[in-house]
Amino acid sequence: MRLKKEARQISLLEKINKTPFITDQELARFFSVSIQTIRLDRLELQIPELRERIKSVATNKWSEKIKSLPVEEVIGQIIDLELDERAISILNIQEEHVFSRNKIARGHHLFAQANSLAVAVIDDELALTNKSEINFEKRVKLGEQVVCKARVISNVNTKTEVEINSYVKNDLVFTGLFTMVRYQEKGVK
Repeated sequence: MRLKKEARQISLLEKINKTPFITDQELARFFSVSIQTIRLDRLELQIPELRERIKSVATNKWSEKIKSLPVEEVIGQIIDLELDERAISILNIQEEHVFSRNKIARGHHLFAQANSLAVAVIDDELALTNKSEINFEKRVKLGEQVVCKARVISNVNTKTEVEINSYVKNDLVFTGLFTMVRYQEKGVK
């Protein structure tokens, strides 16, 4: 049974407040309406599209917490962060990320997402990549969403090892082991 417009919009607002990263497609399925109906409802309710909601949450929530670089320099949007433990970011693959000929994501974008997340997870004023071992497991295409997960696996003296796994849906597309060097601001040369 479909809800009337007013009831649907109230439910839509509650659903987005509960799950801010839900897509218009998922909302359309949930409410059994078209994607266009969801977009019109969002416009009327002045709810921004998913990308803007993610950016807003990421900027507001993480800008105070991240020490090693400004949050706007992280490639993708951070959606979870526990310094020196773990972090998650998402990157929606758009035209500027792909080769024009085959619409496959350029590897340097996946690497940049992983590397910037490895820097962001470090609880220090400055962290630089010392070395990385990476593997591209599967190709990523235009329109796909890459979920990058970072996990600190060791933290000894000034070196931190960060394991990275990136996924599209449940498929592993990129792996990496990043060795990061931490610097205290006064020790930077």
